[in-house]
Amino acid sequence: MLIPFLFKLTLPLASGIALSSCGTLPEANLGNAEGSQTSPEPTNSVEIVQANQPEIKAVPVIDGLEHPWGMAWLPNGDILITERPGRLRIVRDGILEPEAIAGVVAVSTVSAQQLFASQQGGLLDIALHPRFAENRFVYFTYSHGTQQANRTRVARAVFDGEKLTDWQVIFEVGQTKPGGQHFGSRLTWLPDETLLVSIGDGGNPPVELEGDFIRQQAQNRASHLGKIIRINDDGTVPADNPFRNDPKAAPEVWSYGHRNIQGLAYDPVTEQVWATEHGSRGGDELNLIQKGKNYGWPVVSLSKEYSTGQPVAPVTSRPDMVDPVQVWTPAIAPSGLAIYNGDRHPEWQGSIFAGGLVDRGIRHLRLDENNQIIDETTISIGQRVRDVRQGPDGHVYVLTDQNNGQLLRLES
Repeated sequence: MLIPFLFKLTLPLASGIALSSCGTLPEANLGNAEGSQTSPEPTNSVEIVQANQPEIKAVPVIDGLEHPWGMAWLPNGDILITERPGRLRIVRDGILEPEAIAGVVAVSTVSAQQLFASQQGGLLDIALHPRFAENRFVYFTYSHGTQQANRTRVARAVFDGEKLTDWQVIFEVGQTKPGGQHFGSRLTWLPDETLLVSIGDGGNPPVELEGDFIRQQAQNRASHLGKIIRINDDGTVPADNPFRNDPKAAPEVWSYGHRNIQGLAYDPVTEQVWATEHGSRGGDELNLIQKGKNYGWPVVSLSKEYSTGQPVAPVTSRPDMVDPVQVWTPAIAPSGLAIYNGDRHPEWQGSIFAGGLVDRGIRHLRLDENNQIIDETTISIGQRVRDVRQGPDGHVYVLTDQNNGQLLRLES
């Protein structure tokens, strides 16, 4: 496994948004990446001011969102935004409507039949069907169950422009787990109209399942935990899934050995799938996802245990497992991922934008034709970044994970 270069260039901009070029830094601020409200302080940085750098502005679009998680654009330009406590909001003509969209599954922390909104759980990602204009289907991920037994679900509903109807669960994780950690939950469509869904490993030690730490389920192909799964738009299993005919594997599994993917995106130009996932006390990863491959967690990792600071895994690389393209230590707590292919910013073509919760910024990475990183810069947002998407207008949009969360637009 190659460890990236160890230096940082900080470029103060007139707008107050700090743009920096950085690789993996020595470990610092090793709290729970997903739950931490503080940003890591990088060390061994070299302050260098460079001329002729484009100014990048984070322009507020709306505020007043309570812990927003995902967003999707309707054909008319309106934006649907999920809020983790269990609400679906809509932005019409640049204005956030005060009332939530009706028809979302009810919220409860005690009823096993309703949405479980606690800790990292709640109403999570959202995606429109590729033929939404014809069928009006909107897809959601959410946590379901109780504190003692919960799981990630995928549902779809019909949106008529005012409300949701016909809420239908099309997939759920086959195992229940306790606690409120690691639901994964990003949604990404492939060109064949199959749907990729990231599923977390279930949580940190001491959370257990079947007599072992639950994170070991990431290596169990019969389990949905710690996987990317692939389903048809009605929840059935595609005939060409890699383990469809393996009696020892769940047929929905597309890739495995993941901890908690909260950034997932398809690049239509290169026809590749990218993912960012949380490490444990460092070791966050950017991965190029390949059908049927093992990404190592928790038997191969650069992460460390929260409790002891010792390595989670005995090795950092194995020939039968896929190495990450990039590793971030200290943790950035990655969430939200976009591959830019718009016309508004031609200088960003093919770039990766990866949000960070603890980092409170966005990593902007440029890659060469061999998927090697040739440049990485950080756009400092100053708030926990939950989602990053390219809008139909060619801008990059950002959701911040706050009690008073914002929708921001990046401009240069």
